Amino acid sequence: MRTKFLTFLLPLCLTLLFTGCITQHVPLSQAFHEDKLAQMDVAIDAAIAGHRCPGGVLWVEHDGAAYHKAFGNRALVPAVEPMTEDTIFDAASLTKVIATTPAMLLLIQRGQVQLDAPVTNYIPEFTGGGKEAITVRELMTHTSGLPPDIETKTDWHGQAEAIRKACAEEVQSKPGTEFKYSDINFFMLGEIVQRVSGMPLEVFVHREIFAPLKMDDTGYLPPAEKIPRIAPTEVVDGKPWRGIVHDPTSRHMGGVAGHAGLFTTASDTARYARMLLNNGKLDGVRIFKPETVKLMTTVQSPPEISAKRGLGWDIDSPYAGPRGNIFPVGSYGHTGWTGGSLWIDPFSKTFVIFMSNRNHPTEAGNVLPLRRQLGTLAAEAVADFDFSKLPANPVEH
Repeated sequence: MRTKFLTFLLPLCLTLLFTGCITQHVPLSQAFHEDKLAQMDVAIDAAIAGHRCPGGVLWVEHDGAAYHKAFGNRALVPAVEPMTEDTIFDAASLTKVIATTPAMLLLIQRGQVQLDAPVTNYIPEFTGGGKEAITVRELMTHTSGLPPDIETKTDWHGQAEAIRKACAEEVQSKPGTEFKYSDINFFMLGEIVQRVSGMPLEVFVHREIFAPLKMDDTGYLPPAEKIPRIAPTEVVDGKPWRGIVHDPTSRHMGGVAGHAGLFTTASDTARYARMLLNNGKLDGVRIFKPETVKLMTTVQSPPEISAKRGLGWDIDSPYAGPRGNIFPVGSYGHTGWTGGSLWIDPFSKTFVIFMSNRNHPTEAGNVLPLRRQLGTLAAEAVADFDFSKLPANPVEH
């Protein structure tokens, strides 16, 4: 089951078109190849039929024209609920780039955090085991050498305990020499945001990012009135996680962490992506200077490391599946464990969002091939941009 809407915005008229929702300032034929959008629908339907996810919300936008649609079901357990476009998803690791990364870049933009300063400047107890050499940049590019996570098997609780555990870890490789994706990196960054700003992370990101951008359904610790719109995740002891973060480390920390814990919608994520494509500004509200957006979204990892990472953002690494086969290296994005993904191409002014709860009702769901397919089809759908004309290495431009 799906909801379908299609609107066609022109300066003086509103015209209903085929299936899906098209919001735009130019004729559809100038923005998208309709057959490629239809193929995206077919790919998502096939994933649902194959039990790779119960449903999802797609949003593809190019130069002001947006195609968005809900597919399948939001919930299967304890009762079937149809997916809607305003469904709120557990963002999982999309938290890293929608909350923590912009929070850090605001502090860097304001001169309150130095990118190449040691982490100990902000968290003095982060010493021992080689950690005193780790810089803020190395946390943000996953080149710190820290292990992937802290233990979550024992019954511990709170942010302070997570920070204590992280401070007891030792680096597994020399900082700055190896790409190793780590949740520790980002909950430590979340702690830096809190200590430098003097505010809880959830308050800072709401005040400084989500409220100004009118991302009204985005935040940590969703209130009770929003629970019915939240897509549940894994069923545990007969009951799905719903409105409670799936990530175990974030859950131990109380639901607010720099690496996971955020809840959001496809439409809110689209507003955020639109702001980045517009060099830090949306609807007259400026969040970032253009140079800050460039710093965040261009390669910041060491040249000798094959994985290319921006600050928080993935550019070209083993996790870059949503880029597909056409968007160039130099586009950027991220994924989340629960099934969400976002990929942004500044060259063609295009982004593709797919939100799903692929781990409902179990962890058997898998949207990895679908993400790559949607990334490829999104680029193929762009009607007025020739990707073959890009430089051989557009990431350098």
